[in-house]
Amino acid sequence: MKLLTPVLSAPFRALLSIFFLFGAFACQEVTPPPASPPNVILVVVDDLGWQDLSIQGSKKYETPHIDQLAQGGMRFTDAYAACAVCSPSRAALMTGRYPVRYGVTDWIRSRFQGGEIPEDNKNPQGFTYTEDKPLMVPENALWLERREITLAEWLKPAGYTSAHIGKWHLGPDDWYPTRQGFDENYGGCDYGQPPSYFDPYSRPEHAHPMIQAGIPTLTPRDSGEYLTDREGDEAVAFIERNAQQGPFFLYLAHYAVHTPIQAKDSLTAAYEAKLADKGGHASYAAMIASVDEAMGKILATLKKEKLEENTLILFTSDNGGLDQEGWPTDNAPLRSGKGYPYEGGIRVPFIAYWPGTIAAGQESSRLVTGVDVFPTLAEIAGLDLPPETSIDGYSLWTHFKKGAETAVGRGPLFWHFPHYRGRDVAPYSIIREGKWKLIRYYDGTPTELYDLENDLGESRNLATDEINQVRMMETRLDAWLLATSAKVPRAKPAAN
Repeated sequence: MKLLTPVLSAPFRALLSIFFLFGAFACQEVTPPPASPPNVILVVVDDLGWQDLSIQGSKKYETPHIDQLAQGGMRFTDAYAACAVCSPSRAALMTGRYPVRYGVTDWIRSRFQGGEIPEDNKNPQGFTYTEDKPLMVPENALWLERREITLAEWLKPAGYTSAHIGKWHLGPDDWYPTRQGFDENYGGCDYGQPPSYFDPYSRPEHAHPMIQAGIPTLTPRDSGEYLTDREGDEAVAFIERNAQQGPFFLYLAHYAVHTPIQAKDSLTAAYEAKLADKGGHASYAAMIASVDEAMGKILATLKKEKLEENTLILFTSDNGGLDQEGWPTDNAPLRSGKGYPYEGGIRVPFIAYWPGTIAAGQESSRLVTGVDVFPTLAEIAGLDLPPETSIDGYSLWTHFKKGAETAVGRGPLFWHFPHYRGRDVAPYSIIREGKWKLIRYYDGTPTELYDLENDLGESRNLATDEINQVRMMETRLDAWLLATSAKVPRAKPAAN
């Protein structure tokens, strides 16, 4: 008897794909949470490239304290930001949800950059276009809505006191960290970059009628003080105040190493000598060194307060390094950099450090992404996930506890960037599943398919050779876009 292959309708294929996409999460292995919730320190560096740490292979930059985290914990080789630009990836860290679900799919414009608050106090929902681009694209949100549940809000019932230090970039005053669950805020505002890295952190062109020229939530204290040093000091002070007060959640979101490229003279001079025969950018190296110094202060404070074995540190970047001609970052062997759909734009360092709980010296090749942070911390704190809220991430707690070879039964990873960026980035969506990565463009650019296991630099587009693989992945991508109610670019209205 001849067996017939059923022909499935498009809607049924989409629903079937959704089942296979999200069904894996129902079979997650459960590991009991620790007896008492640990302190949590989440460190996010701005625009730090995948190769910018010595533990990641850099021969130019020195990061001994960050390296200590990797040597004493678990380092992930295939970790990703939820977007190739900052605001969406930061929102994903805070919510455990893909940016497409709440409309923060591009970086948020600060008020001095034209990000004015609408009179109706509502985020824009429509589409926009310019004459020089062929597609209409969704308007980006101007803030993360307060109805979104943040990590700080969700950890509070478990007794956590929380502080945000550094870059927030998820909305103006009414959406600052203290309006989103944090107890304290030092430096978080609508800025995507500091006016200056030196106290009083001001620049006249950043002035706006509604805010001061400097960072409005960070009071100047010592003229000429370096911002990354100040962030480190605020982190140390917060840890010391809360060392004996129950669990704390510290979100240290460094403004470094984002532009402007400014560093302390002493460190810059030291790296000019060190890099004389290696090439590289001394000021950029010095900025990275300052981030590492801040980590050193934190580690020393945890040791002094005897909190080392009761504190989980997660370290990552909000997107790939800004890799372009004349710029100090070099993401090689990854292709391209910040803003682009290639690995240089979305693959980031990710380290988990918890002495006595996470075994030292582990390297994991499991796929992880920024949306995993929320469910991981919720499970470690003994909390259920928010009801009636779609959490897209996968908890890494069992992986941390049982080791790098523990299977992580997750589905594919997704990205959606329905915007133009600069001269050569067209709207795109991405799916990564196993070794395969597919990039779909919305402007007619041919689909790209890469085998990352054998072509990390994404130099060989296999889309025409692997047609069945492309079809399968595009079906799953379509299902995900449908399930998340994603806004995709559309044709511009016809001229009258």
